[in-house]
Amino acid sequence: MNIQELHEKILYPVVRVRTQKAGGSGTVIYSKPDKQGKYESFVMTCAHVVDDAIEVKKEWDSFLKRKIEKEFTEQVQVEIFDYVDLSRVNSSSALRADIIAYDKLVDVAILKLDSPKPCPYVAKLIDKDNVDSVKLFTDAYASGCSLGHDPICNQGQITYINEKIENKQYLMSNCSSIFGNSGGALFLADTGEQIGITARISAIQLGFGVDIITWMGFSIAPHEIYKFIDEQELKFLYDPSDSFEAAMKRREKKQKETLMARKMEEEPEDKEEE
Repeated sequence: MNIQELHEKILYPVVRVRTQKAGGSGTVIYSKPDKQGKYESFVMTCAHVVDDAIEVKKEWDSFLKRKIEKEFTEQVQVEIFDYVDLSRVNSSSALRADIIAYDKLVDVAILKLDSPKPCPYVAKLIDKDNVDSVKLFTDAYASGCSLGHDPICNQGQITYINEKIENKQYLMSNCSSIFGNSGGALFLADTGEQIGITARISAIQLGFGVDIITWMGFSIAPHEIYKFIDEQELKFLYDPSDSFEAAMKRREKKQKETLMARKMEEEPEDKEEE
């Protein structure tokens, strides 16, 4: 890719994500018009980046006549950057976003921007059929808001492709990353396709201090990303034949079926003999 393509595919789709107590990075992965012509835009990030905007409480349900766990989410802030002279940040727009889906175990979250305007630059997730094509020594870029900085990119290579952390697959790269990169992206240098979500860095205990190994970063593997998308009924993010509206209907149906199944499991069996 030439230098303009590197900017458009690897730098421009990266955003800064903030909650009341924390922050990190994200990438715009979808921005298309709905049936009314209003744009629906979505950002992919790590679940731990928006964790403090999610709260689960036990509340009394008047219909079920018992306390049940209910989820409460706050809107988060997504900062999108505008550039001039190719590389210079000209301004940034802070938009509110809703947490549409998340999985703390996989550490992925999807945010929907509260804006009808299009996002001009969208990250391209590696095709589902090509997730096994990533090899060692492949040139890559880690792009994110390191330490809360405006988006920056660090070049390196894929150094390990099957790192298992808590039974989930990660890619390791020596693209330097640090706190704040979480939720950002790992991109292929030759195509600009996103192959991972920057999620973890290595650290070792040295006496009373901790030494951060910035060149041993871990990104959520594309297998895990696609698994999350499919399980959360969000296939519209990569399948043009699907839509956000259809996805929400499937999610609502799936959630009702799951809630009903759990309710049946919780109800005590009637063991009284007639």
